[in-house]
Amino acid sequence: MIAEALRDARRAAGLKQEELATRSGLSRMTVQRIEAGSIDPRVSTLMVMARSLGMELMLVPTSLRPALEDFVRSGGRVVGQPQGIAAPASIVDTLERRPPGRPQSSRSPGPRRR
Repeated sequence: MIAEALRDARRAAGLKQEELATRSGLSRMTVQRIEAGSIDPRVSTLMVMARSLGMELMLVPTSLRPALEDFVRSGGRVVGQPQGIAAPASIVDTLERRPPGRPQSSRSPGPRRR
């Protein structure tokens, strides 16, 4: 399943196996065999391939997977949350509006000292 997701991500990125192999420091044959399911790669190899595609591998407890998939499909909206203009912003919307490199502060800034 991971190999299929990496193959789909490679194709979506418009990369050939050779290009992914070069980015990942692997041979084209290794990428081809992983995607075909003919070898069982190390987790570290899958991580390198994923990172080369701008992705991260994440371990999720089996019991949480359906809820996580629903959450991702919903664009970060809580299941049962009202839709439309009155709906609160999703976590995805909130993160997209935050300037890069600026974590959200839980405290309001006080007066600036000179």
